Amino acid sequence: MAVTKKLKNAVVYGVVAVALSMAPAQAETQTALPSYVIEQFGTPPAVPTGRLSKPLRDAAQLAFVDSFVDSRWQTQHQEALATIKASGDPRLVWVISDMLRFISGSSLEDQLSDTAGALLGIEPPRRNAWGEITDHLIAWDIPAPPGYLRYKREIFTTVVPGWDKIFVKGDIDWRHVSWGGVLIDDRAFDSGVLCRNCIPAADNPDVSTAAEATWLKNSDIVFGVVVNGEARAYPRRIMEVREMVNDTLGGRDLGIPYCTLCGAAQAYFTDELPNGIKRPILRTSGLLIRSNKVMYDVRTHSVFDTFLGKAVTGPLAKRGLQLKQASVVTTDWGTWKENHPETTVLVEDLALGRDFDFRNNRDADGPIFPVGDIDPRLSVHEDIIGVVTASGQPIAFQRSKAVAALTNGQNISYDNIRLKLDGGGVKAVDANGADLGSHQAFWFAWSQFHPTTELWPG
Repeated sequence: MAVTKKLKNAVVYGVVAVALSMAPAQAETQTALPSYVIEQFGTPPAVPTGRLSKPLRDAAQLAFVDSFVDSRWQTQHQEALATIKASGDPRLVWVISDMLRFISGSSLEDQLSDTAGALLGIEPPRRNAWGEITDHLIAWDIPAPPGYLRYKREIFTTVVPGWDKIFVKGDIDWRHVSWGGVLIDDRAFDSGVLCRNCIPAADNPDVSTAAEATWLKNSDIVFGVVVNGEARAYPRRIMEVREMVNDTLGGRDLGIPYCTLCGAAQAYFTDELPNGIKRPILRTSGLLIRSNKVMYDVRTHSVFDTFLGKAVTGPLAKRGLQLKQASVVTTDWGTWKENHPETTVLVEDLALGRDFDFRNNRDADGPIFPVGDIDPRLSVHEDIIGVVTASGQPIAFQRSKAVAALTNGQNISYDNIRLKLDGGGVKAVDANGADLGSHQAFWFAWSQFHPTTELWPG
């Protein structure tokens, strides 16, 4: 979705308070990077440690703060940027990256790109400068400058004030968080009012029987969930518009995020929680982390790692909340309803009159937001079935090969996991047939949030 003209104007310059330290820096030894990272991105620059010198702090204040406050870019700002460029400190490129996310089509963008290129030792990009520069930062794991979160919080909350309760310290790598191009969904639960320029979650969605869902074609993709014997289909057409559903199925409360960029729908149980924790109401923040949506609880403003279901900031992180998953089966409507004739399905009105196909159009050629390096064992958009074993080992099953093997009657198992066909898709169960909370995703997404994942077949 496009942001409003007022917001576009606001993001060019904003009030930003940078908290940068002041002592001289020392050279830091970089951790060895995988060979495929060096092959794709080249050798990373030397990275200093410690505080910034007083002259460099003053330059950063002028270039990164005063220019925003004064809403202008003049000779003194250019000179300050030249001082930053001459410093040889690539940590400051994270600040430049954040600025580039909100500045485009101007001479300032070229000046920022030139400075970032010099500090990273790369050719300054002229197209998609923000994306290329950020990819290098992530792949090389360049540290952030001192006080980075305070800086980032100020610039992002100037753009969207509703993020003020989200940008807080926690178990999250704020370097990798970027703007997804939409506003925060901060509506109360089941408010019945849609938000502007946000991705509106569906709460307590209306459903119909399979026979009543004449608007769906048999070939339409759905995400199937079964809880306590009750089946429900969540059409991809609806999930690409809503990206989040707070539902009740089989007597259990669920939060169901769908990340179009990751090709992943997941189902988290949001009930039977520790004493004193109310049901989290999951919303889309409008932020991304390595091309995965950043979801949060609208009650407490606690941010969750969407892929892991773990609260990483706020009161729920302090309580160590880890949500459990139900399996989500990605399949077609015809096969799902044939195998689950009693299924219910979300009603067409929830699509808000839209019919997107992001997976096969916008997202078809790889991630459209920076993700850095990608595990080369599979192609970027290879579909996998992901699950975590009882011992905590993530495992990804290449979907195409798993379906072929299961269709031919082969057994697929790993540790306590056994794969089975279900409604035209694949899910993971244990030896007794109990659901283990698996889901389908693109390889790039699963492997970056589970960097130690095993891969079947090896």
